[in-house]
Amino acid sequence: MADPQPLLSQSDNQQENHSNDHQQQQHEVKSLDDMIEQTIGGFGWAQLVQAILVSLASIFDSQQAFLSVYTDAQPTWHCTNNNTTTTTCDSRRSNICKLPKSDWAWDGFASKTIVSEWGLQCSSSAFIRGLPSSSHFMGCILGTFFVARLADSSLGRKNMLLLSCLVMSITTSITILSNNVWIYSLMRFIAGVGRASIGTCTIVLLVEKVGRKWRNLVGIMDFFFFTAGTVSLPAIAYMNRDSSWRAIYLWTSVPALVYSAILYFLVSESPRWLLMQGRQEEAMKTLKSLSTLNNDIKLQKSVVYLHRRETSKVEDDIFSSIKDLFQRRWARHRILALCILGFGIGLTYYGMTLGIGNLGFDIYLSVVFNGLLEIPSFFIMYLLIERWNRRSSLLITCVLSGIFSIAIILADEELEKIKIGLELASFLGACTAYNVILIYAIELFPTCVRNFATSMARQSITFGAVLSSILVSAGGDDNNKLLPYVVFGVVIMCCGFFVVCLPETRDVPLFDTMEEQEEHEDNNSVVV
Repeated sequence: MADPQPLLSQSDNQQENHSNDHQQQQHEVKSLDDMIEQTIGGFGWAQLVQAILVSLASIFDSQQAFLSVYTDAQPTWHCTNNNTTTTTCDSRRSNICKLPKSDWAWDGFASKTIVSEWGLQCSSSAFIRGLPSSSHFMGCILGTFFVARLADSSLGRKNMLLLSCLVMSITTSITILSNNVWIYSLMRFIAGVGRASIGTCTIVLLVEKVGRKWRNLVGIMDFFFFTAGTVSLPAIAYMNRDSSWRAIYLWTSVPALVYSAILYFLVSESPRWLLMQGRQEEAMKTLKSLSTLNNDIKLQKSVVYLHRRETSKVEDDIFSSIKDLFQRRWARHRILALCILGFGIGLTYYGMTLGIGNLGFDIYLSVVFNGLLEIPSFFIMYLLIERWNRRSSLLITCVLSGIFSIAIILADEELEKIKIGLELASFLGACTAYNVILIYAIELFPTCVRNFATSMARQSITFGAVLSSILVSAGGDDNNKLLPYVVFGVVIMCCGFFVVCLPETRDVPLFDTMEEQEEHEDNNSVVV
């Protein structure tokens, strides 16, 4: 007769093994970041394709940021031969606003830019000349408060990026119908509202789809595409130099519309966000498409366990996490310090490009030089964040950028090559700081508020762009052309020192809830 004991022992062993597997699963997978490391910690072809498709949005983002360099510029002019007055006309020295209209004419046609088409060259207020550009950046700022939170709650990263691209591209195409500066400024404002979340959704979506080891790589990829947009804009403007400013808007809006269709059909949502929203099946599907592993059972167990663990901490109110963010002292301090730091960086970064015409150089080559200079900034950024901590990297780049910017006004008036060299050096520092602070902002806050917090930091950078547009316009007079560079230098240096108020995040995992963030920092005695 067979001994029944082995059967009983086998049953007990199966239950014990099942219990041990469950305990081991809980031990191995403690957070979403652990699961990301275990399932998509590598970087395969699927992740590369997704990273490229998402990063393409940065091309159109950068083009819209610097369009005004060409569409809102004052064209060159020449003296006419029918000078019947006693006024002496000299296109190199004369003030166009003090000459009779019969004594001069625009080079080319009157609709080359909005300044020549609508007669803004003699506008008494720098505010009017800088209104379109400032309106666009102000739209970016206000758009953050209205739509950025939706990327953390109901819409998600992908849908928010899609909506932003559609609004921006459609409004940009409608801008060509503007017949005065007020309607034009309104269209630029609406395009800014649409564009508000593109940069943030792009970098957050990229980082949340890869493991900790690859964050810096996808961040650099995003910045590279942003640079590609900056460099491509002068090429588009140069090809349309004999056309109306409307042609530039057409050439930048249509490709963005096409990209929106590609984004809708080919880009997947962030698995972190899907799981935090309780959308388990979609999260599983996305993780399988990105994962280099074939163990579906292990992946399914991880998803189920984390779904139960994480969604129990998420409230349904889409504004609850924002309230929670500002109710916590450490979070308020981080947001404030990050925004002040971002403002200084944005003022210099955008001011250097928007004000390039004040140095008297060719606006096509100057923007190309600034754009190409962003490429070495990627390698500098990579070395800084790999070998140094975030705080030291930001402080050093901000201080150096400020020193070079102030030095521009100290250079001899006739040494134009020295001035452009100092401008490029200052821009390199600001550009590197710009790249580092976006990575830093992502690491400072958990998934539940990451997109909103990063948007706040990014829009503080944009607020700097608003003021830089006005400063550049005010510096259009011959006596004040270099004064904005002093302001840029002083502000970025002063704001750079606020980085000492922030904690270090190098090699720290990405957390998903406020409680996880606090628990980790309490255990590691992080000063906030």
